[in-house]
Amino acid sequence: MGCVSSEPGDRPASPGGPRPRRLRVLAVRTAGAAAVGVAAAGAALAAGQLVAAFTGAAGAPALAVGSAAIDLTPTWLKEFAVRRFGTDDKTVLLGGIYLTLAALAVLAGLIAVRRRWAGAAVFVAFGGVGAWAAMSHDTAGAGALLPSLAAGLLGAAVLVLLAGRYRAAVPSAPVPSAPVEPEAAQAAQAAAGAARRQFLIVTGAAAAIAAAAGYGGRALTAAREDVGGARRAVRIPPPARPAPALVRAVHPDVPGLSPFVTPNADFYRVDTALTLPRIDPRDWSLRVHGLVDRPLEISFDELLRRPLEELDHTLSCVSNEVGGPYVGTTRWLGASLPALLREAGVRAGADQLVGRSKDGMTIGTPLDGVLDGRRGLLAVAMNGETLPIAHGFPCRTVVPGFYGYTSATKWLVDLEVTTFAAYDPYWVERGWDRAGVVRTASRIEVPSGFARVPAGTVGVAGTAWATHRGIAAVEIRVDDGPWAEATLATDAGPDLWRQWSYDWKGARPGTHTLQVRATDATGAVQPEARVTPYPSGSTGWHSTVVTVT
Repeated sequence: MGCVSSEPGDRPASPGGPRPRRLRVLAVRTAGAAAVGVAAAGAALAAGQLVAAFTGAAGAPALAVGSAAIDLTPTWLKEFAVRRFGTDDKTVLLGGIYLTLAALAVLAGLIAVRRRWAGAAVFVAFGGVGAWAAMSHDTAGAGALLPSLAAGLLGAAVLVLLAGRYRAAVPSAPVPSAPVEPEAAQAAQAAAGAARRQFLIVTGAAAAIAAAAGYGGRALTAAREDVGGARRAVRIPPPARPAPALVRAVHPDVPGLSPFVTPNADFYRVDTALTLPRIDPRDWSLRVHGLVDRPLEISFDELLRRPLEELDHTLSCVSNEVGGPYVGTTRWLGASLPALLREAGVRAGADQLVGRSKDGMTIGTPLDGVLDGRRGLLAVAMNGETLPIAHGFPCRTVVPGFYGYTSATKWLVDLEVTTFAAYDPYWVERGWDRAGVVRTASRIEVPSGFARVPAGTVGVAGTAWATHRGIAAVEIRVDDGPWAEATLATDAGPDLWRQWSYDWKGARPGTHTLQVRATDATGAVQPEARVTPYPSGSTGWHSTVVTVT
């Protein structure tokens, strides 16, 4: 009868043997190193936020990098972001930046617990990138460097400190295999436990202080840059030239159809600003210069003392896809932009008006489109309310007939009369069309896409616009059948959209495709060919699929 050896070396490794223990130790050490990097990153961001409270919110490291990323992003990727994420595109961008920073922080922590100064170099590089990004804007002053520099230096210092505590708590040397006295082993264990506790306390304290400082920095920024009270204190004078009241017949009584006038809270916002410029109207002024005989500079009070006029106008974004949501109608109130330019004396040869925003954005408008008789405004109010901050408070431009990217400078502080040959504004530099004339567009809003509707007569309704030309006709067809003319609502003017309705009679059960096209007041029919927004606006017939039951 044989026997099995019972020597220790012949036993198979148990589940709780050396290898699983080594894996657990490795996981704990990796988590500790990652905590070092994340805590240091929190301290860096908090430092940047605190300094930015005094130098300007846009200089905070993440915002500075995000703004530079927007400027450097290829046009096709920007258009994808607008299509995919809509007005949440900035939130997605910032989320991606913070995730990237977290990954870099973990990497820096893993490096620093082995080579502290090499890990610190990652934070110094982060600060350098943030400083470069902050200074990449034309409006940046020397103070824009400070938040990122403070973030990089403090983050590196905290990383070195925490990495030292980590190395004391988690020695890299293996435990000696030679026998040791029990008293010595107990003392070593006690010392190691104290070092680990000290590491956890210091790391936790660093994270807590960073969180408190970051919150304090944001609160301080909000308090220092709050213009809500100043905005509420503005008293907009009544218009010297009021717009006529809109009759009810401009809006068909069809449930689900967009209101004719878009509420301010629902008006689309598409811009590059990660943080909204906040301008106290008491500090605001508008400079008019360039190819003019008499350069001007006016304060907000002087602007309000000019004759104000109302303008009902449909504004649309060039990034709007066929049938898209980036369009809205508003009653604007402001001073005449053409009158101000004539007062300045536009010189012969000038053909472009460049508006500059507080955040450095530049918008170029064809000058002949401003001075040809259309009613461009320096708008200060929107739907009877002082201009909201998100829509350009205290002043923005509005020029009918053009997409927003060539006519609507929000947070306006500067107007330069120049030429297209001399200057390319922001979007033109990126390949967009110089003129930005609004193309004829129409969309079906009722029934919504993939709706289920009862057989018989189905109500169809929607909106069409060809700003500054007007809409003369809208037609509908079902399943590539003959075109039928829709009923147009009352025309409120060429600068506004026109709503329409159609009774689809005899709708039979099944899946059907509805299509719409519009004809502008010049007689031009909306083209069928689908064209993407870049570089001069989308074209094509909007369609929707419905199921008749």
